[in-house]
Amino acid sequence: MNIASERMLLRDFTMEDANDLYEILGDEEVMRYTEPAYDRQKTEAFLRAFCVEREPKGAFAAVLKETGKVIGYVLFKPIGEPEIYEIGWIFNKRFWRQGYAFEICKRLIAYGFEEMGLHKICAEAIDKDKSVGLMKKLGMKEEGVQRKQTRANDGEWANLYWYGLLKEDAISLFSI
Repeated sequence: MNIASERMLLRDFTMEDANDLYEILGDEEVMRYTEPAYDRQKTEAFLRAFCVEREPKGAFAAVLKETGKVIGYVLFKPIGEPEIYEIGWIFNKRFWRQGYAFEICKRLIAYGFEEMGLHKICAEAIDKDKSVGLMKKLGMKEEGVQRKQTRANDGEWANLYWYGLLKEDAISLFSI
């Protein structure tokens, strides 16, 4: 996959991305709502198995055009029906609140509906603030809350928020 936005590229991961990915997955604050932070060895194993060798690809590198630095991990894979995809994101905290995740996810959503002919794109999160806020900004609609569905990193039960965007809704949002 090769998708460009104004400031970013979304491309396949390579093993050369290990250091940049470790800056993301190895950070406790970044991983707070996903799973415990990875050590370098787990990052490299994950990169190889899930991002590089897996076919079809399930995740992509969000890269700054200006520097070539990987600043985000973007999940994009089918779930259930082949026309329904899940999207997710984890970004280096040095690049939070600068619009990068919104920019590249908006572009990827448009690509999914325009080029891939998808019917629906979904996302889930336990982070009610940043992640759900981005889902709403992307035009996604709440489809449900699974109460105390999963455990957060602190061991406490957490709600799982499920959002979705249909192609017909995206047409007006993204002019596709």
